[in-house]
Amino acid sequence: MKNLALATVFCAALSTPAVAQTPDSAQADTVPAGTASPHTLSGNLGLFSSYRFRGIDQTFGKPALQGGFDYAHASGFYVGNWNSNVSSGAGFPDGNLEMDFYGGYKAAFGDFAIDIGAIYYYYPGSDASGLGVGANSGAVNNKELYLGGSWKFLSLKYFYSMGDYFSLRGVDKFGLSTGKNTHGSQYLDLSANYDLGQGWGVNAHLGRLNLKNVYNGDYTDWKVGVTKDVSGWLFALSYIDTNAAGNCGAASYQPYCFTNSNSDSGGVISFGSHTKDAGRALAVLSVSRTF
Repeated sequence: MKNLALATVFCAALSTPAVAQTPDSAQADTVPAGTASPHTLSGNLGLFSSYRFRGIDQTFGKPALQGGFDYAHASGFYVGNWNSNVSSGAGFPDGNLEMDFYGGYKAAFGDFAIDIGAIYYYYPGSDASGLGVGANSGAVNNKELYLGGSWKFLSLKYFYSMGDYFSLRGVDKFGLSTGKNTHGSQYLDLSANYDLGQGWGVNAHLGRLNLKNVYNGDYTDWKVGVTKDVSGWLFALSYIDTNAAGNCGAASYQPYCFTNSNSDSGGVISFGSHTKDAGRALAVLSVSRTF
């Protein structure tokens, strides 16, 4: 899941404008030399020691290779795609890939900016029916609308789930599925990214998830980090923690105690042999580049 503010640091280091297409050479000759194209196409690629989405471990502590591309128009409209490997035990039965598709509109007014859009999270090959009673059929997915605003180095973004939150259905305090929907789950992201100069930067994040109809599903996550740009390569170190209910030895239901695998074969659900608190504190190292 790509956190558009994040979860893990993806900062633009370089940007490559695409060449504007014209129907014929005669029209192309009418464009003044040196005129900037209104189209911008960029890509990003990164290697992370662990993938955390909204503070929660998505790869069972293993590394993640992530990347995607973005198209932006001078008018403020944009679309993009982002991808990462994931663990099936993080709530994606039989799945090991995340694909995010998003689009929206951005506008700046001096030091202020707004960002409005939608994002679709998709896990090809996964089986949502393995998530419990009343779960949706087909691949695990999530659809969210978002609205954000920023001032200088501060930003605030609100996300609203338009369907079941990552195909989850309700769970009671005994860990039993209720079949209730999780539509309307919300996430609030407050972030700061400050440029120290000479390629150095610091960042911080505070987030809050309200997961509807899931016992112990609500939690707060936070992050502090430092980045260093070296010839276009962004090296980052982040400390991430949450108060999510992930204690695998607790008597109460702990929705963020994940297994190392999850599979649904013929209606029979099987889990991996290891469990881990997916919201535990962790330092994440990464190197990424935007081109």
